[in-house]
Amino acid sequence: MIVIAHLSDTHIDGGERSAERTRAVMDHLEDLPYDLDAVLVTGDIADHALPEEYERARLLLTSRHPVMICPGNHDERAAFRRHLLGRPETTAPINQVHHAAGVVIALCDSSVPGKDEGFLEDETLAWLEDTLTRAPARVPVLVGFHHPPARLHVPFVDGIRQFGAERLAAIADRHPNLAAFLCGHAHTPAATTFAGRPLLVAPGVVSTLRLPWEHRAHPEDHVHLDQPPALAFHILDDEGRLTTHYRCLPAPGTR
Repeated sequence: MIVIAHLSDTHIDGGERSAERTRAVMDHLEDLPYDLDAVLVTGDIADHALPEEYERARLLLTSRHPVMICPGNHDERAAFRRHLLGRPETTAPINQVHHAAGVVIALCDSSVPGKDEGFLEDETLAWLEDTLTRAPARVPVLVGFHHPPARLHVPFVDGIRQFGAERLAAIADRHPNLAAFLCGHAHTPAATTFAGRPLLVAPGVVSTLRLPWEHRAHPEDHVHLDQPPALAFHILDDEGRLTTHYRCLPAPGTR
């Protein structure tokens, strides 16, 4: 059985609120009586892409479990590489692969420099196709990125989703070992399908999206700030069945 923790949208800034909420999630993972196969963090790590935000995020996201992190629309590739990953600065897409026992995890960079919407560059799609081709046929591959490639029926998010998704769907059609898509960006736990696979959206650590049918104080009141931080656990069993549990944690300072 493979168990993967999935969190997203920490939005680390100069204040204590985002850091405390991220710390609460990571402390929960560290306290588990179980070694996770991976911890995925699907983007919007920093709120303003400042070096000091990434330096703080690097310390907060350290874990005894293997951690994989991809950028979102609030992130900046060069600063992300240098101050979070400790790698030389470039503006090329940040694509990473992790091989665990019985699963391959491919994290793609769906960020578009200077824009809020997402798009997978040709370089990223070629990398993903190669990763899928190299994976053993019987080993499932989980593909992650920041932006969901399908509508979630929330206009505020759907307008800045991942576009050009038909190119990603074509790759999925060629690779039956692609088991599921994992993403963030929406600040709400959600589950749907894309290209015939599960599309599983992690909740936001820093805030929770107001759905269109929920109360809001004014038209631009898009998120709940009083909801607790949350994360997802994805379980891949020996039969290849993928199950997801969403877990809300006590907000910092409460029990």
